[in-house]
Amino acid sequence: MSFFEKSLTTLELPAVLAMLAAEAVSEPARERARELSPSVNEAEVRRRLEETSAAKTMMVVRGSPSFSGVKDVRASLARADLGGALNTRELLDIARVLQCARLVRGYLVDDSVGKTPIDHLFSALHANRFLEEKITGSIVGEDEIADAASPELATIRRQMRAAAARAREALQKIISSPSYAKVLQEPIITQRADRYVVPVKAECKGAINGLVHDISASGATLFIEPMAAVKANNELRELAARERAEIDRILAELSADCAEHREGITEDFELLVRLDLIFAKAKLSYKLNCGQAAMEGEGIVLRRARHPLLDQAKAVPIDVELGESFDTLVITGPNTGGKTVSIKTIGLLAAMHQCGLHIPAADGSRLPVFSHILADIGDEQSIEQSLSTFSAHMSNIVRILEECDERSLILFDELGAGTDPTEGAALAIAVIEHARRRGAVIAATTHYAELKVYATNEPGVQNASCEFDVETLQPTYRLLVGIPGKSNAFAISRRLGLSDEIIEDAKTRVSTESASFEATIEKLEQTRVLLEKDREEAEKKLREAQENAKKAAFLRAELEVRLDKADTKSRREAERILADARATAEEVFRELDEMRKMADEDEDASRVNEARAQLRRQLNLSQEALQKELSPEEENKVSARPVRPGDTVRIKSMGMKATVISKANDGTLSLRAGIMNVSAKEDEVLLLEDEAPKQKKSAVSAPAMHSASISPEIDLRGMESIDAVLACERYLDSAVMAKLKTVTIIHGKGTGALRAAVQQMLKKNKAVKSFRLGRYGEGESGVTVVELK
Repeated sequence: MSFFEKSLTTLELPAVLAMLAAEAVSEPARERARELSPSVNEAEVRRRLEETSAAKTMMVVRGSPSFSGVKDVRASLARADLGGALNTRELLDIARVLQCARLVRGYLVDDSVGKTPIDHLFSALHANRFLEEKITGSIVGEDEIADAASPELATIRRQMRAAAARAREALQKIISSPSYAKVLQEPIITQRADRYVVPVKAECKGAINGLVHDISASGATLFIEPMAAVKANNELRELAARERAEIDRILAELSADCAEHREGITEDFELLVRLDLIFAKAKLSYKLNCGQAAMEGEGIVLRRARHPLLDQAKAVPIDVELGESFDTLVITGPNTGGKTVSIKTIGLLAAMHQCGLHIPAADGSRLPVFSHILADIGDEQSIEQSLSTFSAHMSNIVRILEECDERSLILFDELGAGTDPTEGAALAIAVIEHARRRGAVIAATTHYAELKVYATNEPGVQNASCEFDVETLQPTYRLLVGIPGKSNAFAISRRLGLSDEIIEDAKTRVSTESASFEATIEKLEQTRVLLEKDREEAEKKLREAQENAKKAAFLRAELEVRLDKADTKSRREAERILADARATAEEVFRELDEMRKMADEDEDASRVNEARAQLRRQLNLSQEALQKELSPEEENKVSARPVRPGDTVRIKSMGMKATVISKANDGTLSLRAGIMNVSAKEDEVLLLEDEAPKQKKSAVSAPAMHSASISPEIDLRGMESIDAVLACERYLDSAVMAKLKTVTIIHGKGTGALRAAVQQMLKKNKAVKSFRLGRYGEGESGVTVVELK
């Protein structure tokens, strides 16, 4: 065994592999899990990790595929290939491998996960369903071949059932006969040597002519085959021999079929075992809450790393950086403080990483690929081999220094212990320097103050310590990089009751240099504790700020929802007002129709004009209410400059455009809106700067002016349905006043929503005689042509 393999055992990798084996389904996959070893090839490690990550992602989407029933059938296939006949158990094992291959191949039925590094393993499965069903259709169980296995076997078994029935029928006549009642021990039919017999009393053996096949243990009963059943039993014996021969032929035929497909079945078995192991790695990753470590850089970076064999709920995570800014980490501190667990965690996680396993560490962790992971941990003293603690450690160190290279990770526990402290410390420093010259990455634990000083002064070497709470005399197991540890021997002794006199005497016996160094470490520790408290306070405030930010985001989202609801409510109210306006308009047009019927050429024109003005006022009132609801912000707008004659303005209360005819001294404006003359104050209108002044044509008669001021078409494209319907109703009202007979409404094609809203309004409008979609050349379905009454 190489020292690399011995080190993996020291780091307890076999225990982790046993956990991995427990997650596998098939026994062959469990065996491979227990035999798994770290790869030293970077491409191989990367492939293993990508396969584990792909399986973990697949399990989230589809669950884990089933690998039950996978057994090692390679030996059976080899024997079949040599012409041997397999038994039913072996054939059923092959059928289950084929069935599992078929089901696992069907696991990859869609691309919901996208392409993964293990897709080709699923696609490579052969899944020979014909052979699978031939085996399962022929073999019902380990001890039973189905009648349907062959026509010959079905015929034989049918004949056997008929012969058995004849034999039983002959015996039934005997046991049912009153004349044989005193001769039979019991009126039953039984079997001896696969032949049907009846139990006869020993003293009456001559009463039934037949063959004796057996005698009971007491000798009181003879099992006799009556001559009437001999022929049927003989036939059964012959048929049984034919049945065995046919079964042997069927098994040989199935074995030959398996041998013919040996290569495909073997490949399926290998792929299934490999996939089972990959998914076992993914299951272990979930179980230990692991993640994939990156393979960037040359050094170790572990974030919140936990030893996988400890209770994951109680294990204290550690942060470690090693191999980049410094290549050697010297960990000090009291016994049972977690030093050994820390270096074991580093080594074990590196080994797991190279086995293709995810590691129990947080995101941001990185691990390189080491050619050797070498560990000298624990006391290996041996009385049988005359090895002391120091000798055992030194033997391991010699082998480590022989095998290490520039890609090695070396772990030393209690380096230089077991001998004179001065010489041990000097040896420890020399060993570390030799390994550093080889280019290795090193983590070592020690109690020697000399190594603390060495780590403080030597470039590329860093101190670390395992935190210890003197108040409770308990280790916290936190690894603190950059700070050397204290033994805390005096403090622990005082807490345990040792007198102050003895402790003070002990302090005077410590060298001045050592005392000064320990005092410096104590001050550093006090400073670190204060900084740690400040950091925790800052993190607490940061968490509070983040929580407040989350609450603010939630409140903002809630406010947006409420505003959306308020907007929806406002729109519904606007629709209600619009419906009221439509109803008012319909009433107006109804009365207008009545006026037209009443009017004739001799009617008083002033009476008609008065009625029209009254109707217009009703329309204006509805329009004003609607305009205030739909455009409340326009009430607050003011004109950019004073209004002058010739300007185009919008009347705020009516929402209509008008042209300024004149302006009185008191600021009152005379406006023309369509066919109406309106008076308004300057603050009741809004100047439209982009509207060009309209030329007046004084020579045009009133009817001509009506027609000229109203366009025969209106363009509603780009407008909301509510606004479009409102504008269309106003336009139709003006068109009726202008005595237009046909108008065109341009609403565009689009989704058809605007066209549907317009045509729904036209159906209810009393002024509309009929309407249709445009024809070819008119705009087709993008326009509606309306004929007015």
